[in-house]
Formats: sequence, structure tokens, C-alpha cells
Amino acid sequence: MSYRKTLQLICGFAGGSAAVVFAAAAADSRGYFGEHRGEGASRWSRFAVLHAAQPARTPVHHTPAATGPGWDFNWDKRDPSVLSNGRKRESVTEDPSSEQDNSKPKATRHILLIRHSQYNLSGNGDTERVLTPLGREQAELTGQRLAALGLKYDVLIHSSMTRATETAHIISKYIPGVDLVSCDLLREGAPVEPVPPVTHWKPDAVQYHEDGARIEAAFRRYIHRADPKQKEDTYEIIVCHANVIRYFVCRALQFPPEGWLRMGLNNGSITWLTIRPSGRVALRTLGDAGFMPPDKLTRT
Repeated sequence: MSYRKTLQLICGFAGGSAAVVFAAAAADSRGYFGEHRGEGASRWSRFAVLHAAQPARTPVHHTPAATGPGWDFNWDKRDPSVLSNGRKRESVTEDPSSEQDNSKPKATRHILLIRHSQYNLSGNGDTERVLTPLGREQAELTGQRLAALGLKYDVLIHSSMTRATETAHIISKYIPGVDLVSCDLLREGAPVEPVPPVTHWKPDAVQYHEDGARIEAAFRRYIHRADPKQKEDTYEIIVCHANVIRYFVCRALQFPPEGWLRMGLNNGSITWLTIRPSGRVALRTLGDAGFMPPDKLTRT
């Protein structure tokens, strides 16, 4: 085989390693790797060099190894396989597999977490921290966006703090017929000490202790897979606060909750969590505010 044909073959198989492989093949054909062999033996030696120069191929069905803890399918303590273990059957003829199938969730829960709109930071106490004119306009835009999505909303839950309550009531105008529910557990607070720490915000340890337990209780109440009796997918709106939403996202995705402060959320933004019957969780949007004009965006 001529050097030109050998070079073409090498370039076709070995890519960026062509120069090195060509030199090795040429040296082999001249007998530099040992005594001179016949043409057939030399040809096979060249192919051996080419094969060695090619990058290792990854199997098509390769499953990457987890670098951290595996996904806990019983994160909400509602895994049917765990719930049925040790449960006494009502009759000896009852099929255990049938019992487990009946306890499996079949619907998907969509939870849309809305951060309240801009409010008066200089107010004395919660009752004076009402929405600013821009904040009310932001709530109008968020309500319009939720209506435009064309979803069948089941409930609108909101924090009992003034700024969240006002935001929820403005939004409710655009989704008539949806019940409003106030909840103290969703009030703003300090969920857990952030890592890395920040210098501009340092609550006392007792605040983390009290707020953290309350916000975790809110997470357990609202963020979980559907009840087995639920037949259809649901869309629930929760209007609350940035710290609460960021903590919920970390917990739902099984990320370290101490990382909650690494995320930023605009006022009136939409964060969308989807919880499948299997217990899998997906974050569809985080702090979506693309429906607002740039001059209406704030994060106060």
C-alpha cells in the first residue's frame, strides 16, 4: 500500500491522531519494530495501531454513576411500596399486589409558587407594608399571565402577610371561581442558615430555629405527591415569599437546603414545580417574569 493511501486511511479512522499513527505504521512496514515481515503481516499490524489510536467508545446504554446520594423516592413519606409494608390486610383472600396498586397515586400535582409584588419597605410592621403602585401593577400582570396559561386552577393559597394577601386578591380577579385560602405557615422567615454565609443579613439563631420549623411544616403540608384518591391532575397556586419559595425548591429537588439564598426571584415571578405520581419532581420554571416589561421588574 502506498504512503498516500495509507495516510488517507489513517486520517479517516484516527482523526487528530493521524500524524502519530502514520509514523508508527510507516516504521512498522520498514521493520523498525522488529524483523521485516510479509505484506500481509505488515497490513494487520497497521490496523492494530489504528485500532489502538481510536478513542474508547462509551456504551449506548451506559448509566452514569451518581456522585452524591441517590434520589429518595420516599421523600414525602408517601411511597406506596413503603406504606403497604406491614399493613394488615382486611381478609386473607385480599391480593397484596392489588392493595398496593390501589394505594398508588395516579395524578400529577402542578404547584405554581408566586412571589408577592413590590411593597413598601419603610412601613412600620406588616400592616403598613402594603403594595406600592408598581407592586399592584406587577400583580395585575401576574394575574393576566396565569389566566393566559389557560389552566384549570384548583385553589389559590397565600401567606397571611399583607403583601402576599394583597397580591393574591389582585391575581384572583383574573381567575374567577378559584377559592382563596390564607395560611400562616407560609409567612416569610429564615428557613435555614445559608451556605455560604452573607454579611448583610444575619438573623439570630432562635429565628432560624422557629422560622425553619414553620417553613418546613409548610413544605410538608403543600409539597408532596397526589393522594391516591385524586383522579385528575391539579394546578395549585401559592402566593408567598422569596425565602419560602427558594427553600421549597431546594427541598423538592433534594438539593442541600442551605443553598436557598443562591437563587434570586423577581417580584410577581412564577416558579413551577411538577410532582409526578412516582415521586419524581421537576422544576419547570424558576422565577419566571418574562411576561413583565423590563421597566416593571424589581426584586425588593
